[in-house]
Amino acid sequence: MSLGFNIPEKGSLDLLSLGAMVNRLDPGIIPFRKATNFAVHVSGGEFNVAANLSDCFKQRTGIATAMVNYPIGDLIAERVLAMGVRPLYKRFEHDGVRGPNMATVYSDQGLGVRAPVVFYNRCNEAAALMKPGDFDWKAIFGEGVRWFHSGGIFASLSETTAELAIEAMKAAKAAGAICSFDLNYREKLWKPQGGMERAHKVLGAIVENVDVLVGNEEDLQKGLGVAGPEVTAKSKLDTSVFLGMIENVVKKFPKVKVVATTLREVHTTNHHTWSAVAWVNGKAVYAPTCELDVLDRVGGGDGFAAGFIYGLLNGNTPEEAIKLGWAHGALMTTFPGDTTMATLDQVKAFASGGSARIQR
Repeated sequence: MSLGFNIPEKGSLDLLSLGAMVNRLDPGIIPFRKATNFAVHVSGGEFNVAANLSDCFKQRTGIATAMVNYPIGDLIAERVLAMGVRPLYKRFEHDGVRGPNMATVYSDQGLGVRAPVVFYNRCNEAAALMKPGDFDWKAIFGEGVRWFHSGGIFASLSETTAELAIEAMKAAKAAGAICSFDLNYREKLWKPQGGMERAHKVLGAIVENVDVLVGNEEDLQKGLGVAGPEVTAKSKLDTSVFLGMIENVVKKFPKVKVVATTLREVHTTNHHTWSAVAWVNGKAVYAPTCELDVLDRVGGGDGFAAGFIYGLLNGNTPEEAIKLGWAHGALMTTFPGDTTMATLDQVKAFASGGSARIQR
């Protein structure tokens, strides 16, 4: 089955991401208003994909991002190296009081009927200060990069981050790399930038350069302004609305050859039904459906994207690739934090129908 594009066979990096790094403070099941301590998870939608591909799937990956020279930056930089990701930093000096800062995300885990609550402090964020010209893309892609990835969270941070994403994608395409983009529409992040109307303009300009698009029907409608079909989904696992939008997506963005999304029915905070679907150059492919006992749902979508990209990078069929993404995303929900603790053997076993029987 043709993907509609050819992935470079070799490169110094299998994937390079462009995005913002954050530290996520997690008090577990305790709401922040009652918290007395918390865990620190290094994260970032774009970084998570690179970290997962490196740590679990043993791919060579990099992250182009902002880094502030102060202790929080040091903490984040240590985790980048620990996950085996090559750092490409635009560095900023902290003034000791106001920043620039590495962003902070606050997110409790919720429990049962109580949903997780997420809020941000991205005041004077260093990543939002990044702009075209901050990276020598010609030199970076000249070393050989097979796949370039970015996302809507980074694009929402400022006018210049969107311009930087477009600059990078054009350089990636000129060098022959495949470009993917996770829409990751977040209303809270777009509101200060002009809301949905601004998102349509910015994300539309980016997606004109994209080969592989990740996003559900809400992302497509709110992020790109793509009209949906005159049908109502029977459930969150119903693929009809998503697949019914693809004709409008590719009509508006003809360079897009793959569109993929996870499917999640949330019964309680800790019980989800999980699946995935992709449209690959004219054909729909489906993941299995399973029941998840969820420890921490943050990062599941990035886990899916990493496994799916891994499958395509390594010559698996789209049917195999979506199962790898689905399996890795499922396993991600069983770990604390935003980046993987799974092994490739565990992913392959679950993707091929494995169970939770003890491994001896």
